[in-house]
Amino acid sequence: MIDARSNQNENIAIIDFGSQYVQLIARRVRECGVYCEIFAHHAPPEEIAEFSPVGFILSGGPSSVYDAGAPRLPSYVLGSGVPVLGICYGMQLLAQELGGVVTGAAHREYGPATLRLSDNHSPLFAELPSEFAVWMSHGDKVTDLPKGFRILASTDNALVAALGDEERKLYGLQFHPEVVHTPRGIDVLRNFMFRVCGCHGNWRPASFVASAVEAIRRQVGQDKAVCGLSGGVDSTVAATIVQRAIGDRLTCIFVNHGLLRLNEAEENLDAFRHLGLNVVYVDASQRFLSALEGVVDPEQKRRIIGREFIRVFESEAQRLGNVPFLVQGTLYPDVIESSGTESKTAARIKTHHNVGGLPDDMRFRLIEPLKYLFKDEVRRVGVELALPEPIVQRQPFPGPGLAVRIIGEVNPQALETLRQADAIVTSEIAGAGLGREVWQYFAVLTNIRTVGVMGDSRTYSHVIAVRAVSSQDGMTANWAHLPHDLMARISSRIVNQVPGVNRVVYDITSKPPSTIEWE
Repeated sequence: MIDARSNQNENIAIIDFGSQYVQLIARRVRECGVYCEIFAHHAPPEEIAEFSPVGFILSGGPSSVYDAGAPRLPSYVLGSGVPVLGICYGMQLLAQELGGVVTGAAHREYGPATLRLSDNHSPLFAELPSEFAVWMSHGDKVTDLPKGFRILASTDNALVAALGDEERKLYGLQFHPEVVHTPRGIDVLRNFMFRVCGCHGNWRPASFVASAVEAIRRQVGQDKAVCGLSGGVDSTVAATIVQRAIGDRLTCIFVNHGLLRLNEAEENLDAFRHLGLNVVYVDASQRFLSALEGVVDPEQKRRIIGREFIRVFESEAQRLGNVPFLVQGTLYPDVIESSGTESKTAARIKTHHNVGGLPDDMRFRLIEPLKYLFKDEVRRVGVELALPEPIVQRQPFPGPGLAVRIIGEVNPQALETLRQADAIVTSEIAGAGLGREVWQYFAVLTNIRTVGVMGDSRTYSHVIAVRAVSSQDGMTANWAHLPHDLMARISSRIVNQVPGVNRVVYDITSKPPSTIEWE
């Protein structure tokens, strides 16, 4: 397996019970310089044993421990003898498994609270103030402690807001330390990893490059590989790592699927010339547009595009001599959002074209060096690889391209309208000097038409939605507070310069509850 694991002595396993915050837990752990991965609560014990965790974090979840079919605590967690930290539902499972009593609260507690420590000597709360703000989100609560445990902290509505068995290094938190609404939460997590589990925080994203190169050499042997190169940081970093491993036995394939932004194909090809990669250009625009004709469902769009990408790669690989390996820039968020493979209790958010959208009869074996990294970590790897800054800092662009920014059927007219509107959004935000500050910004062609007046005449035209968000890793995002004069210029230019558009709206929804892309 090729992944980001570079230090098998300091791995934290996060067991997912369906929490909406599980990715945030992983982010916070990585920020502390400790490597972690998310595992479904039903993951095979052998998979956990291979990972060799020095500690477990049990996520929250939507279930009650008394629900029929609610996830149970895997036996290997307590059987391992390593430290455990349960969060919310994870704490309740831990308490119940060890003989404590969990009861339903009269009212679900959701929102801010003040945590008051009962004992400042616990390593879990070392060097923290006796009171600090936390975020609560729970229905059930622990009312009787298991044998060997004691109360470590309380709130006005929860007598047992934190509990611990110091001797066995088992802890539970009723609040969520991973969210920004618990400002000192990362210190609690850091204390668990460093003071309880004995971690040192030596993991860095760039440190896995050497091990990934060696793993790729072992996997590929003397064979060849092709890489789907889009020009974004993910595929470029993946291609560069694989090239270091197998040299000129890697051929990169840049596919123009007809769903690119204005002038993007030409700009990408120009950038590729400076990277030292062997790149083949394939114009498959008509193939993709024909396959998408009449399709309006976003999941179906993504699956069709994923299938057609693979068919193009297979055709090129056969032309090159039946190349058996395909390199993809798959990231951890792609894996998490695409499947429910992380947890049967977690819903599929969307199918990513390079994960859940791959056809079952694909002939390639995959090489995915980045599949356990978040976007910001990939950028740091790109810096380590000395890639040009414009590529390292390029804003994310979905593999399915503009197809998932057109609500409804994808056709040449809709693409032309969206390309022009998107180019205005991009040029105005970048021109305002906000290109690095704003994580992602783009236009969406909605399937709404509205009445307007242009030149004293009635119009009934399209609505363009503008989306701009701030984020660190794409797992969560806040809508960007763009200057009003900038938003006014964007709106004015789109309405005046893009035919068939008479209204512009701005999306002020964060992720969650929405996703960054509309489809």
